[in-house]
Amino acid sequence: MKLVVLGLTLSSSWGNGHATTFRALLRAFAQRGHEVLFLERDKPWYAAHRDMPAPDFCRLELYGEPAGLRRWQDEIAAADAVMVGSYVPDGVTVGRMAQRMAEGVCAFYDIDTPVTLAKLEKGDEEYLSPALIPGYDLYCSFTGGPTLELLMRRYGSPMARALYCSVDAAAYQPVETGRRWDLSYLGTYSPDRQPVLERLLLEPARRAPQLRFAVAGPQYPAEIDWPANVERLEHVPPSEHPAFYSASRYTLNVTRADMVRAGFSPSVRLFEAAACGAPVISDRWNGIEDVLEPGSEILLADGAEDVLRVLLNPDEAARDRQAGAARRKILAAHTAEHRAAQLEAMLRAARRDKTTRPQAQERESA
Repeated sequence: MKLVVLGLTLSSSWGNGHATTFRALLRAFAQRGHEVLFLERDKPWYAAHRDMPAPDFCRLELYGEPAGLRRWQDEIAAADAVMVGSYVPDGVTVGRMAQRMAEGVCAFYDIDTPVTLAKLEKGDEEYLSPALIPGYDLYCSFTGGPTLELLMRRYGSPMARALYCSVDAAAYQPVETGRRWDLSYLGTYSPDRQPVLERLLLEPARRAPQLRFAVAGPQYPAEIDWPANVERLEHVPPSEHPAFYSASRYTLNVTRADMVRAGFSPSVRLFEAAACGAPVISDRWNGIEDVLEPGSEILLADGAEDVLRVLLNPDEAARDRQAGAARRKILAAHTAEHRAAQLEAMLRAARRDKTTRPQAQERESA
């Protein structure tokens, strides 16, 4: 099939998790024999940090203002499916245009579902409005569980399905490297994640100055008081993620507050770290057991004491068993190939469903 994606970014992994998610998914989708066109808003902060300006698995085109999308109107109309992503600049306008232009399935891929719903509850329509949701034939959600029923019952989505993030298993593998840190964290600064990072990494670092820690990612405020044994890395490009994780005895997964409340929202970093053989310590949220089994495949922590109990445990064999079990689980169920097959099945189901219901009344005509 021909798929057109209007997403936040494919070209730059700077300060976002969307690029690596799209790269893994669309590469695997193309390998299934499909054709992909990705349309990305040309933004200066991504233009300055493009680490994939010319992907080899799809066609990437840049546009300026939403009106510039008319250049690809014929391709959008001819596509079997069109998919708009979350956090697309002027996303409501872009969504309206996509729904008007698309003659095939029109889908929304929300890599931020709990954040999206929290915004809608407050009347914030930064990239999606309640009126647009019924006009998307398929709502692919980063979050599973009860949220899917909420999208269909309250917001009128005709078909809401979980499409978790995944990992490119060919790119994310263990790397032979020396252990540099006892605990690492990779993620862009977020105010609602910072208290958890403080509790599960910075406080353990203060209490155990003999251990080594790392926090990698941009946009952290200058006033943060970093302990001396915490190494700061401003940006680690995706090509260096495997080496980063492999240099860590353990790595930390921290979940945004809205996603903790919704549950069933595994981050792409969790899949990537486990695929690289780094055992994961995570904060606690409903549905995590659907991805990795607490205790044997992932360790859950509520405070600094829990983290230090793990880091100060000399049983490296137990660490290796956890890492191996998690890697096997991820490779068996959560690779990009698994997600691409799921997406293909969802799009085909949405196309069948689309033919059985009237569209003119469901799509926003504005």
